[in-house]
Amino acid sequence: MIQYFHAPEPFGLECGAELPSLTIAYHTYGTLNADASNVVWVCHALTASSDVADWWPHTVEEGRFLDPCRWFVVCANILGSHYGTTGPLSCDPATGVPYYGDFPRLTIRDMARAHALLAGHLGIGRIHALVGSSVGGFQALEWIAEEPERFDRLVLIATSAKATPWTIAIDETQRMAIRADSTFGQRSPDAGMAGMAAARAVGLLTYRGGSGYNLSQQDKDSDAAAPAYDHRACSYQRYQGEKLCRRYNAYSYMAILDAFDTHDIGRARGGVAAALARITARTVVVGISSDMVFPPAEMRELCALIPGARYEEIDSEFGHDGFLVEHDRLNNILNPFFLQ
Repeated sequence: MIQYFHAPEPFGLECGAELPSLTIAYHTYGTLNADASNVVWVCHALTASSDVADWWPHTVEEGRFLDPCRWFVVCANILGSHYGTTGPLSCDPATGVPYYGDFPRLTIRDMARAHALLAGHLGIGRIHALVGSSVGGFQALEWIAEEPERFDRLVLIATSAKATPWTIAIDETQRMAIRADSTFGQRSPDAGMAGMAAARAVGLLTYRGGSGYNLSQQDKDSDAAAPAYDHRACSYQRYQGEKLCRRYNAYSYMAILDAFDTHDIGRARGGVAAALARITARTVVVGISSDMVFPPAEMRELCALIPGARYEEIDSEFGHDGFLVEHDRLNNILNPFFLQ
């Protein structure tokens, strides 16, 4: 069940602006033990919510690495998102209406600071394991670079210590699609929806890659001569765009894309290598063989910069989204890691 933490004090942002107050939506699973030593904190990806059991299939289950019978699992919805935490559709106290495009610019570091604020509210000190995949990995790295002594274990899946020109270009292509929608900029929760649908379709190409599409979106023989618009891959792209529009808004999508591009744990910490060298937690870095967003070579480089880290690779045809699909293989890696 979703829960909310309301912090009435102003929350300063890295850009120099501040939010007059802050609401954080979060989920917990399981029970915190007597000495608070069984906390597993999950940082979610781009448009996911704090409900890990909903977006990460077969992980929050008995016998799995997020087993609620063993662990107290926490996930907080990120700043700027659409699922209850303060974001562009929240009311601006200064005007009495939603921020929309006036919402201040966020960074991944701001998101990590909000996680720390919630942990304090929940009475959580040391954390047994911090888990982050994709943009969730960005948050995990920011948090552990700031408070390395807080964490016993770190799990980084399909992520990076710094946004690369390649990933920033992917984000900018999606922003171009949203800006091309003439309704974007209107002070309405429905503004920019057609542009966001197109942006999501662009993003999915990079999340799944050719192997994933060729495996899952083949036409039946009887459909081979169908008009282009009726091909299975076409309907899949439209469906995914429409699906996001039913659950998200374009202002939050832009805010999160913009925050993605700010990611650099080396900023003001002496560079990436120096920031990663601060990590003392036992660490496993998991790459996905067909990931074109965060290729295995980059994951191995990340691993090499974290003291004592171990690298594992999942062989998957589903690209970056392999971390959502290959739950059995992921469980085989993480279940023993959590118990070592």
